Amino acid sequence: MDHTSSLTCFLFRSAKEAEDKIKKALEKGEVLPSEARFDSNCITPGTDFMARLQEQLKYFVNSKLSTDNAWKGVNVYLSGHETPGEGEHKIMEFIRSENTKPDHDPNTRHCLYGLDADLMMLGLTSHEPHFSLLREEVRFGGKKNQKRITAPEETTFHLLHLSLFREYIDYEFSEVKNKISFEYDLERIIDDWILMGFLVGNDFIPHLPHLHINHDALPLLYRTYISVLPTLGGYLNENEHFNEVFVDLKWFESKVGNKYLNEAAGLAAEEAHCKDSRKKDLKDSLCLAALDEGKDRAPSRGFEEDGEEEDMFEAEFRQYKRTYYMTKMGVEVVSDEFLANQALCYVEGIQWILHYYYHGVQSWSWYYPHHYAPFLSDVRNIAHLKLTFDMGKPFMPFQQLLGVLPSASKDLLPQSYRHLMTSENSSIIEYYPLDFKTDLNGKQQEWEAVVLIPFIDELDYPSTSTLPELFPNIMHFIHTHTFHEANIQ
Repeated sequence: MDHTSSLTCFLFRSAKEAEDKIKKALEKGEVLPSEARFDSNCITPGTDFMARLQEQLKYFVNSKLSTDNAWKGVNVYLSGHETPGEGEHKIMEFIRSENTKPDHDPNTRHCLYGLDADLMMLGLTSHEPHFSLLREEVRFGGKKNQKRITAPEETTFHLLHLSLFREYIDYEFSEVKNKISFEYDLERIIDDWILMGFLVGNDFIPHLPHLHINHDALPLLYRTYISVLPTLGGYLNENEHFNEVFVDLKWFESKVGNKYLNEAAGLAAEEAHCKDSRKKDLKDSLCLAALDEGKDRAPSRGFEEDGEEEDMFEAEFRQYKRTYYMTKMGVEVVSDEFLANQALCYVEGIQWILHYYYHGVQSWSWYYPHHYAPFLSDVRNIAHLKLTFDMGKPFMPFQQLLGVLPSASKDLLPQSYRHLMTSENSSIIEYYPLDFKTDLNGKQQEWEAVVLIPFIDELDYPSTSTLPELFPNIMHFIHTHTFHEANIQ
C-alpha cells in the first residue's frame, strides 16, 4: 500500500501545519478557540463525516427529483465514499461501461466538473469526440483578507472543450507528419502526449530527476519527442503499454545532464558557503534550460573532435547519477542489480498507471516503493520484463484510514483502532511518526515537497478477518468497484 501517495502526504502535512499554527499562536500569547478544531482530514473515505455526507447527498437527490422540474426524467448515479476508487476514475469507468452497450450513441456528450488538471488526461484517454470540463475560475495572488466566493451564482465558470484541446495537440506536433515513416495518427499522438505527462510525476509515481513543470519540463519533452519520433519507427504508447523505444530519449537526458554538470561546477564554491535550498532550485532550472539552449545550435567543434572530453562527461555524468542514488535513496553501492530493480519498478509503475487511466484498476495492492524516480537512461533492458499484477482487494474503510491518516487525526477512527497509531507496543507504530522530514526536490512550494515517511507493508496490517467481529456494520460499506444507481427514479 502506498503510504506516501499524494493524499497521504497531504493529510500528514496538513496535520503538521495545523499543529505548527497552534504552537505559534500560543507562543504569541493568543487565546485559542474553546470549540474543537475542525480536522479537514475528516474529508477522507471511511470517516463518520463522509458517512453523514453520503446520507445528505441521498436526501438532496431525492428532494430534487421530487420537487424540481428541471430534474424530471434525469437518471442519477450516486457513488459515494463506500464504493472503492477515486471519483473521477469511477466516472470514467462508468463512461467506458456505457460505451460497450449495443444502443450506445457515439455522439453522446460528456461534461465532467472539477479543477484537477488530471481530468484533461482522463478525458483525452476516452478519445470521445464530445467531452468538456466545467472548471471554476482560479485567481492567483489575491489578498489574504479577500472574501472567498462560495455561492454558485457569484462564481465564474469556464467550459473547456477537449475537442479544441485535441486540435491544439494536433497543431503542436503537426511538423512530424512529413518526417515519420509510419502513418500519422492523431489518436496515437494523444496517447503519447498522455504518457509524456506521466514523466513529470502524478499521484502514483514521482517525477523523473530535474523534470519540473514550472521549469518548462513539458515543452522540453514535446520538442524532444518531435525530434526523436521519426527515428523510432512507431509510437511510444503501444496500445496503452510502455514501449521500450522510449529509452532512446537518453540523449535528451544527457544534454540536460551535460549542462547541469557545467553549471554545478560553477556553483560548488558558492554552495560551500551558502546552503540555501534556492541554489538547488537554480541548478534545476539551469539544467532544464540546457536543452532549450542546445537544441537550436550545433555542438561545438571542440566537443565533436575531442573524444576524451566526451568520455570525461560520461564519467562525470555517471558519478553524478551515483551521487543522486546514494543521497536520495540511501544506497551505499549503486550496483547493476540496484539499477535493474529501479528500472523494473519504474516501468511497472508506468504500466500500472496506463492501465488505470485507460481500463481501470488492475491491482489494488500495487504501489511505487520509492520516494524518488530513477534517471531515464537507467530505465533500459526492459523488453524481457514480465510484468504481472495481483488484483487483490481494496482495503476496508478503517484499514484505509489507518493507511492515510496521521496520528494527529486518530479521533477520526473508532476507539478500538486508535491505539495502533499511538501505542509504543503497536506493531505498526513506525508508520505514524510525530515528526518527519520533507524534501522540496527541485520544487518551489511546500505542498509539492516529498514527505519522507515510511511505506506500509500490507502484511503488517491487522488481519481483515477480525474486522466484522470488531465492527459488525462494516460490511455495509463494502461494495464492488462499480457504479450503483441510487434507488431514485
